[in-house]
Amino acid sequence: MLFYYLRGTVTALEAGLAVVDCGGVGYACYTTSYTQSQLKVGQEQKLFTHCAIREDAVDIFGFATKEERTCFERLIGVSGVGPKAALAILSTTTPDRFTLAVVTGDEKALTAAPGVGKKLAQRIILELKDKIAGEQAHFDASAGPAAAVLPAGGGGKLAEATAALTVLGYSQSEIGLALRGVDVEALSVEDIVRTCLRAMVRQ
Repeated sequence: MLFYYLRGTVTALEAGLAVVDCGGVGYACYTTSYTQSQLKVGQEQKLFTHCAIREDAVDIFGFATKEERTCFERLIGVSGVGPKAALAILSTTTPDRFTLAVVTGDEKALTAAPGVGKKLAQRIILELKDKIAGEQAHFDASAGPAAAVLPAGGGGKLAEATAALTVLGYSQSEIGLALRGVDVEALSVEDIVRTCLRAMVRQ
């Protein structure tokens, strides 16, 4: 990683581009509509960066949060997804909603981005769904007793729903309480997530 982040004054905002002045050097960062909505010309800002080094150029991609950068790096790791498509997808959603769309298999949320068809959306979901669920399983293993509040049963659906809710900011204990009484075997991952969200709103 060439740069972890850039901190400086935003001097220009153009379509898909933010220019950040760091010590008198203007760095052109390709970015998303989501990140641009967090920026203002003339103010000091911090962008988490991903650098792509090619034979003829060094491209810098900047994001308002580490979570959005992580989503970008996950996307460009998918076969057939380049930086342009990744930025387009993340410009139509937020990092948590993107992850939720992948975990719940919501193709429509991904095809809302210009140039992203059904086949590409399916490939993104296929390649990232298990990866995100696997990361959640690793988190559960390291969480110790806190993970024990989650109910048994449900197989992969339970892991996927838990991953989505964790990405949305809920703790293991909150998720465990929301899952009480939920028939995870009978519901889809998306329905499990929706049921839990309704339960947590009432808490």
